[in-house]
Amino acid sequence: MESKLPFEKTERKILIRKESETDYKYGCRPEERKTEEIINYGIVNIDKPKGPTSHQVSDYVQKILHINRSGHGGTLDPAVSGVLPVALGRGTRIVQALLTAGKEYVAIMHLHKEVDEKVLRETIQKNFIGKIMQMPPIKSSVKRQLRPRTIYYLDILEIDGKEVLFKVGTEAGTYIRKLCFDIGQKLKAGAHMAELRRTKAGPFDESSLFTLHELQDAHYFWKEEQNEKFIRKAIQPVENGVAHLPKSWVFDTTVESLCHGVDLKVPGISKANDNINNDDVVAIMTLKDELVALGTAKMNSEEMLGEKGLAVKTEKVFMVPGAYQMKS
Repeated sequence: MESKLPFEKTERKILIRKESETDYKYGCRPEERKTEEIINYGIVNIDKPKGPTSHQVSDYVQKILHINRSGHGGTLDPAVSGVLPVALGRGTRIVQALLTAGKEYVAIMHLHKEVDEKVLRETIQKNFIGKIMQMPPIKSSVKRQLRPRTIYYLDILEIDGKEVLFKVGTEAGTYIRKLCFDIGQKLKAGAHMAELRRTKAGPFDESSLFTLHELQDAHYFWKEEQNEKFIRKAIQPVENGVAHLPKSWVFDTTVESLCHGVDLKVPGISKANDNINNDDVVAIMTLKDELVALGTAKMNSEEMLGEKGLAVKTEKVFMVPGAYQMKS
């Protein structure tokens, strides 16, 4: 069975409350934004090299693109490589939606003694899949106390003597170094993490990775050669940062008030995903699939198809007021 993070298993249907056409005099489909805009309102999925901190990589991206702000979607240790989504300019706050999303890693665990393969597999299956209790390592940014974490899957890919190559899908905030140590303790053999690479951070995976050098080349081609093909491939719409979240689509006439922080009421909804529950984080979208805001659901999907009530409490507004200012 293919191992997937929770949101990847969820096939969300779209429930129609009231069909509506969007007016192309207002707004713009994300893929049709000008290059100048996506550079200050997009996400680049950086293949973080070993060496620099995640913050340094985010800083390099700023310098390459000549922008003032950026933020990354989940810290990787300097010695770890892989998927590091970096949000740009006005889109920086989208990283909040990525920090809590599931992550996937490929790691090499070095056992301190050889262990029978059957024992290793059984120990992992019995003790390290599902809810586990984990103590953050001494060098960590969180308080050192036991806390529950969920391991969605842990697949052993290859065993070579004391080296174990595995793929693991985890809840955000799970320490793989500590996971290797704990597996070693349980086996009474000892173990440590020898190598680690992140292969997924929420909806971002290795299929859309760009190195810092490639990003620099793409920026050069755009600025010096007037060739925007590469920069537009490297920088994704900010909307890709909410691909893992349930959504509510609103009428054109509702957008402007939401841009001023007004909460979303049921009459403003055209359609919504199914399986939205109270207190879920929801992305509020235009009918052109532009991100308007993130908010907290105050009712479930079925209730959103009704006639009245507070549907989503608006928390973070992304769209700038004025794009859907209806002419009187």
